Amino acid sequence: MEFTRSEAKAWSQAHLRDFYMCPLTPMTADLTLDETGLRENIEAYVEMGINGLVVGGFISEGWNMKLADWYRYHEIIADANKGRMDLWTIILDPSVHQALEKMAFVEKLGFSGAEVINPVVQLRTDDEIYDYFKYLTDHSNLAIVLYRTPVSGKVLSLELLKRLAELETIVGVKQGSLNHAETLKLRRELRDDFIVAEPWERFFLDDLRYGGQVIWGELSYIIYGQKRPLMKEYMELARAGKWDEAYRKWAELEAVRDLYDDVFIWEIARTSTYASALAMLKVWYEAIGLKAGPMLPPVRDVASERKEWLRAKLQEVGVV
Repeated sequence: MEFTRSEAKAWSQAHLRDFYMCPLTPMTADLTLDETGLRENIEAYVEMGINGLVVGGFISEGWNMKLADWYRYHEIIADANKGRMDLWTIILDPSVHQALEKMAFVEKLGFSGAEVINPVVQLRTDDEIYDYFKYLTDHSNLAIVLYRTPVSGKVLSLELLKRLAELETIVGVKQGSLNHAETLKLRRELRDDFIVAEPWERFFLDDLRYGGQVIWGELSYIIYGQKRPLMKEYMELARAGKWDEAYRKWAELEAVRDLYDDVFIWEIARTSTYASALAMLKVWYEAIGLKAGPMLPPVRDVASERKEWLRAKLQEVGVV
């Protein structure tokens, strides 16, 4: 790794910037990993100029893979990437021992860190969750980003985050409550070298204005297709202090983000899960020329008429 344990927060401040995306996982018709498609997608992400990938979690269907496939998936990504993008995994395991086994595996592949959800079963008190992360960080050198989300069943409190932020290798949190006011509160209250990142493009420009530096753990920059350059343009204008111009560019994406919200973000907000919402994004992926394939059972694919509706909407808003 490029950093020691004591350097993890400073390294992350310098490197976790711009677009850290969670890509979909392409599957074949016989419901196995599409290795060729995965490698083709990696080349596309490099061409897009993505800074880092955060893989193996809910968006990647990592929760629904066989353990052997989860490991093989990470091997393929590391091999195809060849060090060009920063790589992070996502850990969803309630067993800290299984989590550490996975983290040791990806560390050998050259991954920098892991986004880790708090245990979704059994460990629910602040002390129990703190002990989980204390044990985890004591036994791994990977940088850690926390995942603050209702999907886990318990949204991490400010008081607990203050304790966790003091652990040496915990460098930030994905603030996934979909409440930007909470993001601003956490950024004010937590230590200055701790990253509070949003997973929702709609807030990214405002986030840049108020101390944000990265859109973390979602996939808008990938799926916005032909509208993708507008994200980079408004980001660069914002960092140059040209806020009026930045907001005009941001506004040009309104129809695209409304569609993204309707078929994905609000489905997550409604159900507190990703499963069914991802089926629509697989249709979206293939419409912009990326490999996706079917959903892994028991999650249903999208009905034909719904697919046609989405393809028409993507053309209407200029994504394709």
